[in-house]
Amino acid sequence: MSAPLLMICASFLFATMGVCVKLASDTYGPGEIVMYRGLVGMMGIALLARARGVSLRTRVPMMHAWRSIVGVTALTLWFYAIGHMPLATAVTLNYMSSVWMALFLIGGAVVVGAQRVDPRLVTTVLVGFVGVAMVLQPSVDRDQLVPGLVGLGSGMLSALAYLQVTTLGRVGEPELRVVFYFSIGGFLTGLVMSLIQGWHVHHTLFGFVLLLATGVTATTAQVAMTRAYAIGRPLSNASLQYLGIAFSFVYGIVLFHDPLTWAAVGGMVLIVGAGLAASRLRATTLAVTAPDTIQPPSDT
Repeated sequence: MSAPLLMICASFLFATMGVCVKLASDTYGPGEIVMYRGLVGMMGIALLARARGVSLRTRVPMMHAWRSIVGVTALTLWFYAIGHMPLATAVTLNYMSSVWMALFLIGGAVVVGAQRVDPRLVTTVLVGFVGVAMVLQPSVDRDQLVPGLVGLGSGMLSALAYLQVTTLGRVGEPELRVVFYFSIGGFLTGLVMSLIQGWHVHHTLFGFVLLLATGVTATTAQVAMTRAYAIGRPLSNASLQYLGIAFSFVYGIVLFHDPLTWAAVGGMVLIVGAGLAASRLRATTLAVTAPDTIQPPSDT
């Protein structure tokens, strides 16, 4: 399968995962959903790694632990936002990760005393946050302000998790190993949260199917996206990744009757444009020392 087709499939599957999470949120808390998503992912990746002959033993356990803490926190916040907001709004806020990374680059340049900060990066950050304001203003009621901020925080933490995945790749950790330890972290974190908050011992068939579908769609999407980045062009893949917002938008209107406003659509367009510009500028910035360093993001 070609890289563009793999990316389209991955974006569709991540959007479908969002639907499963939103439906499951009527019955289960974020901790339980994260736990079962991690369990399914852990088992699926272990089987895939064995089939491919990839060892899951690591020399850098603390790096995986830190990546899991940040990534699982981002995932939990995102699942909470999906359960309390229009689907496309929650997904769009999480996709702000590229804009957050541009902001991190600007902050890093200021800290090290760079004489000049790339004004194009500043512009992408400003455009991205204008898009956020447009998306939230018509879409978020007063009682949804907290979920909106939570969704924005999930995007920021996803950016940090992305940078950690890049670092793990540079020290030689294969993608399957990274996803495996992230899944373990999700399972353990979700287990602790479920023990504290209480969990469902008796499942309905529909609830069980939703939890299973969440894990299967997320894990399959991660594998497809990883493969696409391995064989395709990074910037093309990054562009197709934003189809997830479009798929989520359609899902939200058809399944959940989410309101359609031109301000929200315009905000999404600005966020997508800012994200694509930030990805391109980041790739240009890093090309001198590490060409094609854009890595496949996970669902965190």
